[in-house]
Amino acid sequence: MKILNFGSLNIDYVYRVKNIVTPGETIRAIDMHEYCGGKGLNQSIAIARAGAKVYHAGMIGADGEQLVTMCGVSGVDTSYIRTIDEKTGHTIIQVDESGQNSIIAYGGANQKIGEKFVDEVLANFGRGDMLLLQNEISSLGYIIDRAYEKGMGIILNPSPINDELLSLDLRKISMFILNEVEGYQISGEKDPYAILDSMNIRFPKAEFVLTLGEDGSIYCDGTHKMRQKAYKVEAVDTTAAGDTFTGYFVATMSQGRHIKDTLDIASRASALAVTRNGAAPSIPLADEVIEYTGQ
Repeated sequence: MKILNFGSLNIDYVYRVKNIVTPGETIRAIDMHEYCGGKGLNQSIAIARAGAKVYHAGMIGADGEQLVTMCGVSGVDTSYIRTIDEKTGHTIIQVDESGQNSIIAYGGANQKIGEKFVDEVLANFGRGDMLLLQNEISSLGYIIDRAYEKGMGIILNPSPINDELLSLDLRKISMFILNEVEGYQISGEKDPYAILDSMNIRFPKAEFVLTLGEDGSIYCDGTHKMRQKAYKVEAVDTTAAGDTFTGYFVATMSQGRHIKDTLDIASRASALAVTRNGAAPSIPLADEVIEYTGQ
């Protein structure tokens, strides 16, 4: 079984601020840093650092070579990353004193993924392989359709939610990994268990992992639900917390671990990530996660 992550590659411009800027307000940034990021890249690096083999497929511009380098040194296979004549995707991220963030994303090369490239990549994968997706690249519906036809297991982190995503045939998804805001946007429910019950009715063949921030996470396979506590830490930057959870969950699941262990390891990794600045640089190594005892 192979893991393919067809996802975004971004350069993150992170501004530390006293408070998230409000409409009509001008504020001064405390400092600014540039990091490698993108939900796709973050999740691939998390998978690799968790000890699993992952192939990343995506597109960058000539200004994005640092992203390929970051993937490579982290153990991600970069055979399916292409450089095109377009600016690399980037984000502008505000991080306030409590560690909360606000993000503006520019798609750039991430939005130039076409059907021909998708076919070229998926020709190397087949039945039983795992495909991880987010909603930061173009041709998402085509990727889902082709991967489903090939018998791949499709894991979707439906972020960001928009009308285009909701118009896709999400019945082809094998597993959803999403937070409570995304759960509400899909189901219309706010209570975590109501979200899962609603989604189970709509997508009866899928499994679900609902992350709840400080309240932990819940796994649901349609019949059983399992709750995982969150590890309490002092947050510095929450930017890659969800991506770290997703990557570690996918990697640990692919290694055949019990779902209880998978949830626990992903939660430990996510807790460690929020204690560090940046997106990709904050993602811990497997040894760090194993040694972390939490609170």
